[in-house]
Amino acid sequence: MKLQLALDRLTRDECIRIVKETEREIDIIEVGTGVIKEYGMPIVREIREFSPDKMIVADMKTCDAGKHEALQAFEAGADITTVMAFSSSLTIKDMLDVAKETNNRVMVDLLEVDSRDVIGELAELDVDLVSLHVGKDKQSEGNFNTELFTLVKGYDFEVTVAGGVNLDTLPAIIQEKPDTVIVGSAITKAENPEGVAAEMRKMMSEVK
Repeated sequence: MKLQLALDRLTRDECIRIVKETEREIDIIEVGTGVIKEYGMPIVREIREFSPDKMIVADMKTCDAGKHEALQAFEAGADITTVMAFSSSLTIKDMLDVAKETNNRVMVDLLEVDSRDVIGELAELDVDLVSLHVGKDKQSEGNFNTELFTLVKGYDFEVTVAGGVNLDTLPAIIQEKPDTVIVGSAITKAENPEGVAAEMRKMMSEVK
């Protein structure tokens, strides 16, 4: 089980500081959508330069122009980029094709998806990496609910989880054994980001 740090709603300096503080405890660095909108591809390139050995996700949340946006992300140094599940199948397929050509990956964001029919369509497109995601706004109604895992039961996806993951919600989530747990503000807004990341990693390592 991997720990992915999500950098969002942060300044450039905050992103760099938090990555440096937590790099020993995290496996994957996610450059969040808000950070990309503020700083563009240069922030992805910069993080790649000082974190050459970490896997990097550019959370583009692509909805259209899939080939172009996938190339943007990969050329900037990202290993993974994201596309929304509601996008056209052509958009998703274009991104998967670019990822295959460049030896990278595409993560399909399942934000607001509640139909297994959609999941079946993604499987038919040969999607292999998905994110069960509770959006920031919806977190006002509650954090990640493990019932979301029923959406992908029976499918051979690599599964990540995101949305309000913190030290209180993590124990129930990791019992479902996702491949990657994505954590944002629980780490980035903490007084001791490294300490929180270390505690989460310890909890994850204890799951059998």
